[in-house]
Amino acid sequence: MGDLIHIATDQLSAAINPLGAELWSLRDAAGRELMTDADPAYWTGHAPILFPVVGRPYREEIRADCQAYPMAQHGFARTSLFELIEHSATRAVFALADSDETRRHYPFAFRLEIAFAIQAATLSVDVRVINPGDVALPASFGFHPAFAWPLPYGHDKLDHRIVFAADEPDRLCEIAKDGTIAAETRASPLDGRTLQLRDDLFTNDALVWNDIRSDHVVYGAGDGPSLRVDFPDTPKLGIWTKPGAHYICVEPWHGIADPEGFTGDIRDKPGIFTVAPGDEERIALRVTLVA
Repeated sequence: MGDLIHIATDQLSAAINPLGAELWSLRDAAGRELMTDADPAYWTGHAPILFPVVGRPYREEIRADCQAYPMAQHGFARTSLFELIEHSATRAVFALADSDETRRHYPFAFRLEIAFAIQAATLSVDVRVINPGDVALPASFGFHPAFAWPLPYGHDKLDHRIVFAADEPDRLCEIAKDGTIAAETRASPLDGRTLQLRDDLFTNDALVWNDIRSDHVVYGAGDGPSLRVDFPDTPKLGIWTKPGAHYICVEPWHGIADPEGFTGDIRDKPGIFTVAPGDEERIALRVTLVA
């Protein structure tokens, strides 16, 4: 692990690892940790950046123009060293560009910029997926922040819930045994707009909304402080943990795992957006500590 990059206001502080441009810590004014404990018995991730794919590609490969390329689950950005290109007391910007190594997995020119900023009690993460090349850039992008469950405010784990901003009547995706998206669907566990958190919801992997209507959710317990997570640009949402772990992931996605058995071109993969040459896609996340 390299040196973490710190930003802060008097209400919130964050630490970001340049390896993966990954948010490792988010603390309130009293220094209480709002992120995962990263217990290696469960999962050592904190908030990986998912690019250029979200989820697991079928057989862990993508195809472009009749050629196959190896691609791990959630892509390579999370294991790539980003360059720190801007840093102040309240803002840090990281960048990753294509290279000989990335082109072994993904044969496209790209520049990925992740800007973290804190204003008052809100952490903003602003993403630019830039196409510097001369052909269209097919890509997916996802956030994967793991928040402390329970939050450090004295409530029991089973008191925690996630409240959606809108009604979500659709059935959820079912995750196949190989991590791809099965043809079957599963019933929504919501009670109205509320997801009451409990471990057995995640026995069969993540809860995945393929077409989310909400543009934010609120995570918390009782009348204690909560986290409002805004995701105005991402049409899909995953919520995940491993039973017994001390985190809950709220994952806004602009992409999704391959359908089970998918062998088509990456351009035809569900959840892919396309960036024209010289253009960019912007995707935002906001996390606000609400007292």
